Amino acid sequence: MDALIVIFITGLVGLFVGMMKKPVLTLSISALGLVTAFILTLFSRSYVSIFSKYNGLSTSPLTDAFSLLAIGLTLLIVLGGFSYFKKDKEHTADYYGLMLFSLCGALILISFNNFFMFFLGLEIMSIPVYVLVGIKKSNVLSSEASIKYFFTGSFATGILLFGIALIYGATGTFDLATINSIRAIAEPSPMFHIGVLFMLAAFLFKVGAVPFHFWSPDVYQGSSDSVMAYMATVVKLAALCAFVKLFTYTFNQDEKIYTSVLLIVIVGSLFFGYLSALKQSNFKRMLAYSGISNTGLAMLTILTGDFGSLWVFLIGYTAATVTLMTLSQAIDKIDSEDIVNWKGIGYKNPFIGVVILISFLSLAGIPPLTGFFGKFLILSNAYQNHLALVILGLISSVIGASLYLRFIVLAFAKDSNAEKIVLTPLQHVVLSIGTLVVILGSSILIF
Repeated sequence: MDALIVIFITGLVGLFVGMMKKPVLTLSISALGLVTAFILTLFSRSYVSIFSKYNGLSTSPLTDAFSLLAIGLTLLIVLGGFSYFKKDKEHTADYYGLMLFSLCGALILISFNNFFMFFLGLEIMSIPVYVLVGIKKSNVLSSEASIKYFFTGSFATGILLFGIALIYGATGTFDLATINSIRAIAEPSPMFHIGVLFMLAAFLFKVGAVPFHFWSPDVYQGSSDSVMAYMATVVKLAALCAFVKLFTYTFNQDEKIYTSVLLIVIVGSLFFGYLSALKQSNFKRMLAYSGISNTGLAMLTILTGDFGSLWVFLIGYTAATVTLMTLSQAIDKIDSEDIVNWKGIGYKNPFIGVVILISFLSLAGIPPLTGFFGKFLILSNAYQNHLALVILGLISSVIGASLYLRFIVLAFAKDSNAEKIVLTPLQHVVLSIGTLVVILGSSILIF
């Protein structure tokens, strides 16, 4: 809770400081606030917060772990995107302020205890992102992406609210613990089951899973690299965390109602995402479609109820995504995001080549990188009760590996026309930290 307050105040102060039109000062304030929030979350068990008696949010070592990951990713995105944000001195603070306010919603979404805080966190996280997606006013794709994201997001929110209303009508409460106790005593009315299905549909929209995935490639393509990195990592992390939490601990007694639907969604996401990604020529669209398959794999944790494997998987996936989008920002030529731009980049730029190699190998699930351990834990936990799904997950992972390895071959092709990429010091820092996390993230399990 203390970290949440610090991030909110940082975003507010940053907006006022932004009037001075000094991007470096705005960056310093944002980074300082995020570092402070990270430290407060890291040591939250060593002191008693004045907000600890508030029942709307609850913390645990696991929620703290997800919160640390969300804050850390946002810090990397803020630092890595500075070379883009500083170009518009009048609105640099707007970018950072909106991102920090959205992070507040993400932290609420990770730690909510009732449907009121859940909905509040979801909207606080989503509304600033609607603005961030369309903030490139001169770009037609950006405006189109913003409108599409707003309308599909609003539609999903309407479905979600209807589901919450039905569940409230069946139980008479918004509190998750009370709903659990009611479910343990008696079988709820059909209204409750319908509400659960409505919430399932809304979540599938929010995480971009099949068949409600259609918005994500267009929205990702229209966004700036840093905004896409934030959406693909922090927003997806928080939504998946809430998804697994609700359907594992609150709706776990309704497995017969939603399991068959979820199985179809997972299989569809696993294969549709990678197969569609193979046909893409745009880098962002490729990552968007491959992200659909990674979402399908992450949703397996709903069936197993294992939050720990989700966390490890998200460490590898999100860290690799942030490093790749930071590179994309440095490589893109005149707003062109064609995959051809990456040809020979790894060969001509050794440091970038190492980052590309490690990031894509992690996404492919190659040991001993963190991406491998995340996929291994998820599939091994599902092995006993969902063997067929595990086999399909392995097959889809092979398709994904061929996608990522093909890109690695392209990046390391000997091309005399490949450019020497000049990275800023902040981009060097972000890429180095992101790569280390991809390599060493799984070692956190040992300690």
